[in-house]
Amino acid sequence: METGFAVMTEWRYQIRINLSDEYAEVARSNPDDPRLAPLPGILAGRGARLTNQYAAFANYCAEAEKNGVEHYPLYKWTKATIDDPAKKAKYGLSFTIYVNGEEVYAKDMADALESELQPLVGKGMITKLAKHDTNPANNPQPPAHLR
Repeated sequence: METGFAVMTEWRYQIRINLSDEYAEVARSNPDDPRLAPLPGILAGRGARLTNQYAAFANYCAEAEKNGVEHYPLYKWTKATIDDPAKKAKYGLSFTIYVNGEEVYAKDMADALESELQPLVGKGMITKLAKHDTNPANNPQPPAHLR
C-alpha cells in the first residue's frame, strides 16, 4: 500500500579535519603521538582514528591497479588527484576520521565528534573542521573526462 510519503533516507556522515603543516607531518607518521594531544584522546574515546586523505587516495589507486582499474569507478579522478603536486600538498594536510573502522557513520556520532573537536580549531593544530554527508547532491562528482 502506497501512502504518498517519500521514504526518508538516513544519510551517513564523516568528519574531516585539516592540520597545520607541523602537526600533519606528525599525524601522518604516528596519529597517536602525544604531541597531538588532546586529539588522540578525543578520538580514542569514540573508537575513532585519523586517516590521511592523500594516503587513502594513493591506497585506493594502488588497490585499483592491483585488481583492475575498470572495477574502481573513481580511479581516473583519484589518480589525477594524487599525480597533481598542488593537490598532494593539499590532501597531505587533510585527514578523515574513521569510527570503528568505518569511513561514514551515524549523524549522532559525527555531531559528537564535531562538538568535541570544534574547540581545537584555530588554536595551532586543527586549521579546518568539516562534516560531510553521503547525500550525492552534496558531494562533488568526477568531471566527465575522468569517469
